[in-house]
Amino acid sequence: MQPLELSGVHPPVGVRPTREVLARSREAVEAVLRPAAETLPASMRRIAGYHFGWWDEHGRPITAAGGKAIRPALVLLSAEAVGAAAGTALRPAAAVELAHEFSLLHDDVMDGDRTRRHRPAAWTVFGVSPAILAGDALLTLAFDVLTAGDRAAAEAAKIFSAAVQQLLDGQSADLAFEERDDVDPVECLAMAAGKTGALLGCACALGALAGGGSPEQIDRLAAFGRDLGLAFQLVDDLLGIWGDPETTGKPVHSDLRSRKKSLPVVAALASGTPAGDELAVLYRGEAPLAEADLARVAELVEAAGGRAWSQAKADEMLAQATCHLRSADPCPRPAAELDALARLVTRRDR
Repeated sequence: MQPLELSGVHPPVGVRPTREVLARSREAVEAVLRPAAETLPASMRRIAGYHFGWWDEHGRPITAAGGKAIRPALVLLSAEAVGAAAGTALRPAAAVELAHEFSLLHDDVMDGDRTRRHRPAAWTVFGVSPAILAGDALLTLAFDVLTAGDRAAAEAAKIFSAAVQQLLDGQSADLAFEERDDVDPVECLAMAAGKTGALLGCACALGALAGGGSPEQIDRLAAFGRDLGLAFQLVDDLLGIWGDPETTGKPVHSDLRSRKKSLPVVAALASGTPAGDELAVLYRGEAPLAEADLARVAELVEAAGGRAWSQAKADEMLAQATCHLRSADPCPRPAAELDALARLVTRRDR
């Protein structure tokens, strides 16, 4: 698939490298996040700052790897795509990032993941209950940040709240799948659309809303974000099995270790192949999987077609997302940067 072309100009003048877009977005949104985090109760602030990589478990300042800032970048670029300055969407960008970080704190607890961004996950340092409470505090803070001084606060809160509800529903389905042997790919895609697609769609919608976009532009950019989110989750699930731990910051075969019903696994289980049948036997077991078993499970997922199906589906969702972006009649430079960001998301290694 070829890169997006707009207004007969390829590439538009002034297009920034995606790494620069992400770095600037991270810097801009952190300028809002840090003062907002200072308003949290001390117990919550300590855990939140650790999770964000601002300080260690004792509160001493450090420089640790933070998030990729994909969601804030989508918010800011969507505002620019409808003709506004990125600065008009800083609060929505910070709110979306807070919601994302809330979901990560809870996700690590639910999945039992012990590392996050090459550091011990917050729950392993501060305990399960404090980490859950810190996540709750970040979500509450997100609404405060979103609605403070915003002329379109009511509409923004409505969009944001709906996305959070979809995210929680997706997380609930993800947990429920662990107890079932009959999950099919359609169900799993619907789960991922809520768990990941909803917040990315919300990010783009809030950016377009803050930038004064038309209702059609808001809808089209939201659709772009939702489809990009599904592609993101497909790639994330591939990395959960075959990603390099040195790059992802998570143990090798991390999703398989917990017998997670990720998209490649579900596709393999539903394949009707001998490899899929053998995989089902291993996944139904209760004893912890040994390292040799984990390697065999990864081989079976690939042999049953789960890896190829997931990559093909990610490519399909990227193509759909690009069509939605084009139909939003965006300004050329931010549109080209959104397109480049989408391609980085679906070709990333972490």
